[in-house]
Amino acid sequence: MKRIILVRYGEIILKGLNRPVFEGKLVNNIKKSLYGLGKVEVVKSQGRIYVEPLGEDYEFDRAIAKLTRVFGVVSVSPVWKINSSFDDIKFHSLEVAKDLLERNRFKTFKVETKRGNKRFPMESPEISRELGAHILENIPSLSVDVIHPDFILYVEVREFTYIYSEIIPANGGMPIGTNGKAVLLLSGGIDSPVAGWMIAKRGVEIEAVHFYSYPYTSERAKEKVIELTRILSSYCGPINLHIVPFTDIQLEINEKCPQDQLTIIMRRAMMVISERIARAVGALALVTGESVGQVASQTIQSLAVTNAAVSMPVFRPLIGMDKNDVIAIARRIDTFETSILPYEDCCTVFVAKHPKTKPQLAKILLSESRLDMELLISKAVENTEVIKITPGKN
Repeated sequence: MKRIILVRYGEIILKGLNRPVFEGKLVNNIKKSLYGLGKVEVVKSQGRIYVEPLGEDYEFDRAIAKLTRVFGVVSVSPVWKINSSFDDIKFHSLEVAKDLLERNRFKTFKVETKRGNKRFPMESPEISRELGAHILENIPSLSVDVIHPDFILYVEVREFTYIYSEIIPANGGMPIGTNGKAVLLLSGGIDSPVAGWMIAKRGVEIEAVHFYSYPYTSERAKEKVIELTRILSSYCGPINLHIVPFTDIQLEINEKCPQDQLTIIMRRAMMVISERIARAVGALALVTGESVGQVASQTIQSLAVTNAAVSMPVFRPLIGMDKNDVIAIARRIDTFETSILPYEDCCTVFVAKHPKTKPQLAKILLSESRLDMELLISKAVENTEVIKITPGKN
């Protein structure tokens, strides 16, 4: 009997003739996520992926935690792999049940069997009945409850047989790298990391752009964004973080443009810079954490004026969500506590007291004509720092 990890995937199964491409990418992403935990073999078979450690010292629990963060994985289970003979199945099913009772105060159970190997001489209901009777005979303290059992003993009969009782949910989605690349505008707030996580869940590889206004924002604010990117990388894999110096642009806009237009003009400058970085790295879209009506720069009119600054698509995964929805996801993906650290980002400096909520593009363009925007943007792009962020130990 060998302890391994069973990995399930879902949406990929619907991909028809392209399914092998998606499966191959998922297997590769799984291998990358497990790098450094020990020697392991990753095998795909009959709509399942099996992670088989090749040494006794394998970091099994860490592997399970990492696998639940791989997009495309629906759930994982620690399982016992045995030979597909009924005598072996009976013996090891009882051993697994006994082990569960040593660690838990279970009183009821049921057996669920899937017979993927149609050459096996018994059908699924018969296997379940026989195993249930065998367990009842040897563990008198247990009884069967098919509706609300304390635990379910799962048995999958394939080329080998897999026995388990635990199904650990993962995030689902599509494997990273199957749906192109996008650039995420990453602030230090709650919203943008969640937006990045959501778009990555659909298989989109992301690079991140952060606008840094030293000395008006501190080094700690920069470190905070680096940490947010590191958390995202635990789901997405390595992420290039582009740190853009934004102080000169903000000072110029603050000096030469109407105060009530500051936010929207700064936002347009961010979009133009992000688009240039996106084209340089081969990305096809921008991603922001904006939600309709949340702040002045996120009214429909403001978003339309912002979009007019660029020609590539702008994706806003949070567009119809309220703040509580976003916070719930941020807590679940472990970005919330970092996002609320009290270090200001560039969006909190040079803020207009009464910003325009219904800006007109013609008036914004007139104000921007007072600026040498091309020079400012080119200089910012040229002096951008790029940091490759990799997942930390978790």
